[in-house]
Amino acid sequence: MRFEATVLPGVMVVAQTPISDDRGAFARTYCRDSFTAAGLDFVPLQESLSKNHARHTLRGMHLQSEPHAEQKLVRCTRGSVFDVAVDLRAESPARGRWVGVELSADNGLALFLPRGVAHGFLTLTDDAEVFYLIDTAYAAGSATGVRWNSPVFNIAWPAIPQVMSDRDAQWPDDV
Repeated sequence: MRFEATVLPGVMVVAQTPISDDRGAFARTYCRDSFTAAGLDFVPLQESLSKNHARHTLRGMHLQSEPHAEQKLVRCTRGSVFDVAVDLRAESPARGRWVGVELSADNGLALFLPRGVAHGFLTLTDDAEVFYLIDTAYAAGSATGVRWNSPVFNIAWPAIPQVMSDRDAQWPDDV
């Protein structure tokens, strides 16, 4: 696995290093030792799968507040998505900045998100699936978010969402 830093401290693109032969390929997608060597203390406790039927479905921008803040490793296992992280950490020099990465079943990339970073994605294909490894159990009372099109962050989405939840459409501009 290769870890590539982004403009947001602690947000990393995680690339697979597949071994290929006549049968196909094999790649490690998570290894605690590799994460530790990259300076990331990440031990998943939960796996989640998001299935999205239509292209241009938006989910986000979500995070959990303290004391249930979570870290995530997000990967697209079918189709492709434009995956976005927004830094909402009060102490971060990058607070208010965002980074977007195309994750796809073909490119095998994943995005690691530390605590205090909001996450969302826009599907770029029909039938996109997004797989999450998460280090904290979900706590409904700690769920929060910011609006996908908040002028505070000015995220440059590649398309206008066609499908989203009412909740995601009504998050505040900032937390």
